Amino acid sequence: MDILVIGSGGRESAICWSVAKSKSAGRIYCAPGNPGTSKYAGSVDLKADDIKGLLKFAKEKKIGMTIVGPEAPLVAGIVDVFEAEGLKIFGPNKAASQMEGSKAFTKNLLKKYKIPTADFGEFDDSLGAMNYIRANKKYPVVIKADGLAAGKGVIIAANESEALNAVKDIMDNRVFGPAGSKVVIEEFLFGQEASILAFTDGETVLALPPSQDHKRIFDDDKGPNTGGMGAYAPAPLITPLMAEKIKSEILLPTVAALKSEGITYKGILYAGIMMTKNGPKVLEYNVRFGDPETQAVLPLLRTDLVELCLACAKGTLSFMKLEIDEKAAITVVLASKGYPGNYENGFEIKGLDAFDGMKDLFVFHAGTARKDNRVVTAGGRVLDVTAVAKDIRTAIDLVYKNIDKVYFEGVYYRKDVGRKALI
Repeated sequence: MDILVIGSGGRESAICWSVAKSKSAGRIYCAPGNPGTSKYAGSVDLKADDIKGLLKFAKEKKIGMTIVGPEAPLVAGIVDVFEAEGLKIFGPNKAASQMEGSKAFTKNLLKKYKIPTADFGEFDDSLGAMNYIRANKKYPVVIKADGLAAGKGVIIAANESEALNAVKDIMDNRVFGPAGSKVVIEEFLFGQEASILAFTDGETVLALPPSQDHKRIFDDDKGPNTGGMGAYAPAPLITPLMAEKIKSEILLPTVAALKSEGITYKGILYAGIMMTKNGPKVLEYNVRFGDPETQAVLPLLRTDLVELCLACAKGTLSFMKLEIDEKAAITVVLASKGYPGNYENGFEIKGLDAFDGMKDLFVFHAGTARKDNRVVTAGGRVLDVTAVAKDIRTAIDLVYKNIDKVYFEGVYYRKDVGRKALI
């Protein structure tokens, strides 16, 4: 069958790479795609949020399965639109996508069904939020914009002054735009964080290997938050026994809770988990493949990705079995100078051909474009260099031994991705 992948980042590059290995895949398209996805998929000049245009394309090309990468079209209801036309699509519908589209929706669901998470308050006016903060004596505290903020709507405040300023920035100054019409103020959870990406059809849950993202821009987790500077899998923080505990006490109860609310969740359920002294707790849920976690997890997946997506869409996931390569993978993000602040684009990327034909080293394009037959930088996070090896130490050595083969002006990357796995 012909496949349409929606999106243009590193995650979508990895998805296209994985789909291309499927025996079920015919022609592959990616909308809008990038120079990296074009190795495996034909680029379609449609934006990821152009639901009407994407629907028309899928119908004209008789697409057998559409895989949605980014969260925005999911929250906007692309799944509902496609399914109403009888098209198979991988991802949660609009109601289920509230799990990422509204922090308050998710927190209230978790609270109602007693799924472990941080204590919280929700506010739709800044005065109420500020009064709550003044009554709070525990710091740090976490202030979150309720809606989608491109992964940047979270502020950790060390004291009352910072917390009040955060509320003012989010709700009054709207630094995150409409996402700040409501805020969730949470208890700060201490511990290490892990990402769990799981396939579900609304009944069965099949979890991929646990991974760890590196959100801060600088080594040793310093500096401002980013969309993610690297990831590795499997994360030894989550033992097989703990993975089963998370599945039975968090993932399955969440899917069941949604069903009790009349919502069948189909797609990837991505849980951000904090391992606290009192056990695992949900930090947040996302409704799609993580980025950059996907670039570290999919290379370990042996099961056909297209078949998994179809099973989720059709409600037949119980007949599938996840086969995972017993190796380790790491992905390191090459970013533009100045990211996550202001940065320049348009610098030529050199050395990409050095990775052609390599078996255990891949370069997934994130923020790239083609200009005058050259591949140039076109984003803050530009490339993801991924290595697969027998263990995480060997994977780390492999990726850092080869990462400088690709270069562009102002390139920056963290040099400690995966180090936590060795402690």
